[in-house]
Amino acid sequence: MNVTNDGFKDRQLHIEDYLQMVSAEQGEYAEVSAHQRITENNDIITDFQTDKLLEKILSNDNLNQAFKKVKSNKGAGGVDGMKVDELLSFLKNNGKQLKQQLLEGKYKPNPVRRVEIPKETKGEFRKLGVPTVVDRVFQQAITQVLSPIYEEQFSENSFGFSPRRGAHDALKQCQANVNDGYVYVVDMDLEKFFDTVCQSKLIEVLSRTIKDGRVISLIHKYLNAGVISRGIFEKTEVGMPQGGPLSPLLSNIMLNELDKELKHRGHRFVRYADDCMIFCKSKKSAERTLENIIPFIEGKLFLKVNRNKTCVEHISRVKYLGYSFYRYRGKCRFRVHPKSIVKMDEGKNPRINKT
Repeated sequence: MNVTNDGFKDRQLHIEDYLQMVSAEQGEYAEVSAHQRITENNDIITDFQTDKLLEKILSNDNLNQAFKKVKSNKGAGGVDGMKVDELLSFLKNNGKQLKQQLLEGKYKPNPVRRVEIPKETKGEFRKLGVPTVVDRVFQQAITQVLSPIYEEQFSENSFGFSPRRGAHDALKQCQANVNDGYVYVVDMDLEKFFDTVCQSKLIEVLSRTIKDGRVISLIHKYLNAGVISRGIFEKTEVGMPQGGPLSPLLSNIMLNELDKELKHRGHRFVRYADDCMIFCKSKKSAERTLENIIPFIEGKLFLKVNRNKTCVEHISRVKYLGYSFYRYRGKCRFRVHPKSIVKMDEGKNPRINKT
């Protein structure tokens, strides 16, 4: 694919271009609202210099590292149809212009392409948003600079999307809690977490640490970039797209607020992404904990607790990260949950009938 600087504007599918297409076809015009920076919380003290982050994000070394990461991950293209194999040629021809737009705050991310994949619960789907490969590079560049800053702030009980921890570390922490007598859990389910994140709350949380308003603005543009689903543009004033390199970090930043509150209240907990379990010594204590934490989650973080899937259970009746728990010789153990085994068998042999 040969792309020239002259053809740069035609090659990129910006939000306003697509909105004009939608206007012509549907007789309506939607406009993404401009970002307004939320007042910083001066009570939060950080040891990091975060007032010139954009230059660090757009440094040649960081962008080259981001490009290599995106290229190695491969993946499908976004709404503009560009493939990963075409990325290097495009960036060679247009990289300087893109970088200048980012520095001047004029860059406008493309909408993400909606992809739905079936969830474990029959009839439910997880909505993914696939960014263009160019936007994937910039999101990866942002993530590489912000991750070390926020990793220092994250709870030791948070295990998802971490370079140092994984699912088995989360399960081992569950074991330790149970062995210490915390055998009842609040199995928390946040309803459609990625789709319901309050963007203004997330921006407020980000602004406590990030003092470079250009980075805050760029992240907000990615949140507001919109979705193209079945050829139709949809605004994204609520939630954040699940599928780009930036969304895992943003989800941890948002849910770190819950972690801090649980720690402040003296609770034992384990969180892997948006899957959270709070450990208690009795069923009554767990029920009281659930009742008391819901107002914080819904009233302060503006997230929604799924009452149908959130429950208080003995650890032996819980499925967490695909595993179940049992006691052997007085100690807590974990093994692959029977439902996970069935799911793996179905994946190996799609012809197996579901019961």
